[in-house]
Amino acid sequence: MASLKRWLDRRRNPWKGVFHDAYKAWKRDKGQARLERYDLSAGAVVFDFGGYVGAWTEDVLRSQPEAVVHVFEPHPGFAKSLHDKFANHNNVHVHSFALGAEDGHLTLSDAGDASSAVADHATAFEAEIRSLDRFFADNDIPDIALAKMNIEGGEYDLLPALIDSGIMARIGTLQVQFHLFEPRFSPVRDEIRKGLAVTHSCDWEYPFVWEQWSVKTG
Repeated sequence: MASLKRWLDRRRNPWKGVFHDAYKAWKRDKGQARLERYDLSAGAVVFDFGGYVGAWTEDVLRSQPEAVVHVFEPHPGFAKSLHDKFANHNNVHVHSFALGAEDGHLTLSDAGDASSAVADHATAFEAEIRSLDRFFADNDIPDIALAKMNIEGGEYDLLPALIDSGIMARIGTLQVQFHLFEPRFSPVRDEIRKGLAVTHSCDWEYPFVWEQWSVKTG
């Protein structure tokens, strides 16, 4: 059934072909295993943008129990669940807001793991945005070893803010999922990747599925 849905989606939306081809390659290459390769030292700082139910953070802690993880989840229901799940982990900090260029609010669709400020869904709620400047003024975090970003379209706002602020250069490894909700997002991704390439090198990519960038050294 899933294959049929993807085939119909591609027929109806030819511009999604780049995603469907990448997803097929991702499955063929067992990309999930590649995504879950962590090389973290004790005390390494990790950012989980889009915590959802905390599965990724749990994977990180299994790999390195002494990692310090900051989980960002603006959905109030998911944020509460994350607070409860990691209540006994002093090294996990759950933030019930999104990060962005400026303080503010955004309207998020309420669609479970697909909750988004970009996709059009029937129900919605208001979520807090906290500026990068404010967050890093309140939290002394000079370096981030690893960041995962799966925020349902929010990457098109957050990544430019990270790049423009210079914070991106302090992130050792970035794993990001770009989302192709509309054709216009393809050139936007291209521009963001140009900005990332100033400080980072792309280790691997499956367009609009997952890709990984590592900071340049030397």
